[in-house]
Amino acid sequence: MGWFKSRNLLDLSFEIGILLKGLDGILELVGGALLLVVTPATINRVVVALTQHELSEDPHDPIATYLQHTSHRLTGSAVAFAAAYLLLHGIVKVVLVAALLRNKLWAYPWMIAFLIAFIAYQLYRIALHPAPGLIALTVFDTAVAWLTWREYRKQRTPTSPAAA
Repeated sequence: MGWFKSRNLLDLSFEIGILLKGLDGILELVGGALLLVVTPATINRVVVALTQHELSEDPHDPIATYLQHTSHRLTGSAVAFAAAYLLLHGIVKVVLVAALLRNKLWAYPWMIAFLIAFIAYQLYRIALHPAPGLIALTVFDTAVAWLTWREYRKQRTPTSPAAA
């Protein structure tokens, strides 16, 4: 099977979506690894340093106050959970993306299932607290899941001699 090759705009969209998922997986791996070596106190100090200027200009800035409030509540177990979550999620994404780009047929249904599980969770979170970023991520994940399903169907369909 070789490397994935784009043949039209939808193929290119699939490839770009998958590459973005792979980049996201790499960032999750880096973030998870950082969380393994950084203490909650260090995270709190960094957040305070990063938000201090903004809060001096606007003491009620919603993003800065949210970040500070969240960093003050961090515990060692919460950081360990976040690190494990990011590492596991990142590994799965990177492995699946690498397999998809190499046209490994087994990876298509796994990627679709993985995306559907996260879409379901994201919809649950949206129902509780709608957020534009989460809605955008859910739309993106839905598009990537559909494009992956489309590509999977193409990969499983044998090419007729007349079409080749």
